[in-house]
Amino acid sequence: MRVTAVRPVTPRMLRVTLGDPSLTGASLARPDAQVKLFFPRPGQSEPVLPAPDPDGDVMRWYAAYGAIPEARRPWMRSYTIRAHDGAAGTVDVDFHLHGGEGGGAEGPATRWARGARPGDVLGMFGPSEYFAAPVDPGAGDWALLVADACALPALATVVEALPPGHRAVAFVQVADAAEEQALPSPGALTVHWLHTADGRSLVDAVRAATGLPDGEPYAWLAGEAGAVRELRRHLVEERGVDRRSVDFAGYWRHRLTQDDAPTPEDLAEARERLASREA
Repeated sequence: MRVTAVRPVTPRMLRVTLGDPSLTGASLARPDAQVKLFFPRPGQSEPVLPAPDPDGDVMRWYAAYGAIPEARRPWMRSYTIRAHDGAAGTVDVDFHLHGGEGGGAEGPATRWARGARPGDVLGMFGPSEYFAAPVDPGAGDWALLVADACALPALATVVEALPPGHRAVAFVQVADAAEEQALPSPGALTVHWLHTADGRSLVDAVRAATGLPDGEPYAWLAGEAGAVRELRRHLVEERGVDRRSVDFAGYWRHRLTQDDAPTPEDLAEARERLASREA
């Protein structure tokens, strides 16, 4: 994929437009369409990646990727397609900029995004149900949507996919008011913004929420893995939400990256997600 444009969305969110002829006419505009992005190592003009498997065997291709020596193997990170233009053959990907004044560690994706210029190259795999099942925000009587700043681009695609007039309540945590974004939606959407400096977590806000719509909700939870697990437990065990009606994804982990091994909690979450797909 080649960068065609870069522009700021908010002080801590950067939109990068990526283009490739393979995107022309493709159908990628669905809610929370996740992809894997591959970033070049220092000194590389583009990521070193295996050729596509001739039989389309994804696991065999991934094994070849893993066999690349670590010093040359591209960093892999998960992102959501914010928008797709099939006529132009481009996708938009929004990068939450960690580090700097925003706090937290700056990883390879943030470093790449801060310096991205038209013509730069990176790799992309997906969207694929190998790592993200399709999302249906109109599945319940109403939708409960919870996201932190990293999941805000995905949340925007979910609210855009709400059926006309469908009730939805969103809780979104960002650094401050400058990070709030317009969230256009055909649904009847109410958004509660939380600011990090206020000291109230997403878990606290959802647990204290009253006056939520009647009926059986569909819940979509995305953000830091530990918070997402706690939110899911609250909804299922304390509010009686059917666990099959809860889509959940830990987008990041405190003090860990995607290069680190999964924790026992990560593995348990993966098993639960797999079981929910098979139910």
